[in-house]
Amino acid sequence: MSIPVRQAIKIGGYLIKQKLAGRKKFALTLELEPLFACNLACGGCGKIQHPASVLKQRMPVEQALAAVDECGAPVVCLAGGEPLMHPQVEDIVAGLVKRKKYIYLCTNALLLPRKIDKLRPSRYLAFAVHIDGLQERHDASVAKPGVFTQAVDNIREAQRRGFRVTTNTTFFNTDSPQSVIEVLDFLNDDLQVDGMMLSPAYAYGKAPDQEHFLGVAETRELFRKAFADGRRQRWRLNHSPLFLDFLEGRLDFPCTAWGIPSYSLYGWQKPCYLMGDGYAETYQELLDTTDWDAYGRGRDPRCANCMAHCGYEPTAITATLGSLRQSIRAIR
Repeated sequence: MSIPVRQAIKIGGYLIKQKLAGRKKFALTLELEPLFACNLACGGCGKIQHPASVLKQRMPVEQALAAVDECGAPVVCLAGGEPLMHPQVEDIVAGLVKRKKYIYLCTNALLLPRKIDKLRPSRYLAFAVHIDGLQERHDASVAKPGVFTQAVDNIREAQRRGFRVTTNTTFFNTDSPQSVIEVLDFLNDDLQVDGMMLSPAYAYGKAPDQEHFLGVAETRELFRKAFADGRRQRWRLNHSPLFLDFLEGRLDFPCTAWGIPSYSLYGWQKPCYLMGDGYAETYQELLDTTDWDAYGRGRDPRCANCMAHCGYEPTAITATLGSLRQSIRAIR
């Protein structure tokens, strides 16, 4: 894994603490969405499909930080929408840093020049810039020309200023093993980002584009071929080895969506970031009132083709901690 050693130690200690306390369900990463508005209209995302009255709303800083305190997760993905559109995003980040939470600020990077002077480099903060391919592929994904070049330029400026920068890439059925290799080579070798997250596109119900999501068999073939010949070990992938094994189809896992809960303007989303079957007022209510056994592959047809890290990475990390061999493998 490409995460910093201090972060890995903190997560490991947190997991051990949960195990010793006998907790079977707990948050590992909080998906925090303080707004749904975005400055782009990507075909694979349904956030901007919310009513205009909702898109205008911004979560108060105190409410956002209260959700973080409530669930206790050591990692926070600050997402949206585009979180840099929030007028007080720097205050949210400062509150998270004060709490020593590890933050991935998920952004398309276009607004970084407007906000970067209000943010300070910290070992707790990383930008997670969404890059869905090289120039032509990425610009088509976000439905706007020139975005790839702007994002790359802004990443380089953030790196120059001392910020930790990672990327997040979603792959669709229009991708090939070669296109996966090309974008990861570019991010790893040319742009030299600190880590790369990746995910097979899931058939997100509100997304405008419903034709290009990956099925399970397609996902396994795509990543098995892309990861071949030792490339997987060379890239700085921000995932556990067991999750990457899962993407290749070398093993299977149950979904543990409670591990990466989503908190937004509506509350705690049931059962996960990608499916909205209602909302709870508290994280404990989410745990207690969600029928977790009703979800997952073979249980809910909507889950049939999902291999997203929001459901399966928590399972993989827990399995890693439960095995000395896998723990050593992850460290290496």
